[in-house]
Amino acid sequence: MSRIVILGGGESGTGAAVLAKVKGFDVFLSDKGEIAPEYAAMLEKWEIPYESGQHTEEKILNADEVIKSPGIPLTAPIVKKIADAGIHIISEIEFAGRYDTARKICITGSNGKTTTTSLIYYLLKQAGLNVGLGGNIGKSYALQVATEHYDIYVLEISSFQLDNMYDFKADIAVITNITPDHLDRYDHSIEKYAMAKFRITQNMDPDDCFIFCSDDEITIRHLDRIVIKAKMLPFSQKKEVKEGAFLRGDKMVVRVGDDECDMYLKELALGGIHNVYNSMAAAIAGKVMNIDNENIRRSLASFQAVEHRLEKVMSIRDVLYINDSKATNVDAAWYALECQDRPVVWIVGGTDKGNDYSVLLDLARQKVKAMICMGLDNRKFHESFTGVVPEIHDVTSAEDAVKLASRIAEAGDVVLLSPCCASFDLFRNYEDRGRKFKKAVRNL
Repeated sequence: MSRIVILGGGESGTGAAVLAKVKGFDVFLSDKGEIAPEYAAMLEKWEIPYESGQHTEEKILNADEVIKSPGIPLTAPIVKKIADAGIHIISEIEFAGRYDTARKICITGSNGKTTTTSLIYYLLKQAGLNVGLGGNIGKSYALQVATEHYDIYVLEISSFQLDNMYDFKADIAVITNITPDHLDRYDHSIEKYAMAKFRITQNMDPDDCFIFCSDDEITIRHLDRIVIKAKMLPFSQKKEVKEGAFLRGDKMVVRVGDDECDMYLKELALGGIHNVYNSMAAAIAGKVMNIDNENIRRSLASFQAVEHRLEKVMSIRDVLYINDSKATNVDAAWYALECQDRPVVWIVGGTDKGNDYSVLLDLARQKVKAMICMGLDNRKFHESFTGVVPEIHDVTSAEDAVKLASRIAEAGDVVLLSPCCASFDLFRNYEDRGRKFKKAVRNL
């Protein structure tokens, strides 16, 4: 019996462990940190041996194969020891793909991937298809392969999940865009980060489709370096494309083969330039999946925004509070500011990933009346925005940030949590940060 060891006991690792158990492997899971109660309960239910708070090398280095959770860097000491021992390391996505014959629509990108993934899933579900949602969103893909059956999966896949993917193949691959993010995991090289994103296209054949933004410079720069056999379907807001999606006046036009679908931009459920791109990518995927035009229009018009992504929390005394906690990089925050048409009290801060804030200065000068830095080290924000934003304050909790914002904001303003940074200095993750922000708003 082959032995599979799983590193990391979160959503991804626990799901992979269940699938390995179902497939008859000798399974062991190891997490250096604490395993959340719900995951520990799942491992016990499936009778999977595990450890937390340590990595016992003799129980790990006897593996035939190791499935590494995406949050664990390749530089972690135990990962280096596994590699030095010549043990193959794969991702949960790679492992689950071995046992899944469903059609797979896979989405990656620096920004917009969660919204685009959710849009495509919603579109296919509205059309009555038997479709699952997984990857970096919702339930573990491996767990669903182990315990459920879908004809199609829509998978959001991060660059970390792509790093240990080898034979997995997408039927439809989407790259929303590539902007500097997570460079600390890629030797501060945008080239290495971009190549990681393009792994989503590996193993594709001429019957498959690759959907990408032809307005995105980094994506286009890398297209020439990679052999992609799949059919190319670009989307653009700057020029008409032969097949794909583009703008014609105040309409979005989607063309695949000889079939064309158009829709007024004002009818899209999600506003802002970035969401037009997301809607374009989703509509192309819908056309490739032979969803009829009426269903595509109806779905793009009725979709509800993703939690923590420009999520309108509530209005209090004509001040609108927006939770954009998922904006963990500069580019995402740029989009959030770009689509505001009211004066902004901007809540930022967290763990800096080597950010360059210069691209935000013009927007901040035009739109931001006050900045509240919610982090343990806010020096870079002060250095970048002093003299650009009229007032800058420091806090160390969501509650204090919201209370201060409510004192500064006047009727007609927006309080925008769009942090530019990872959340790990003060919060467990961006969801924890967003939920604490929303709770603080409701407690005002």
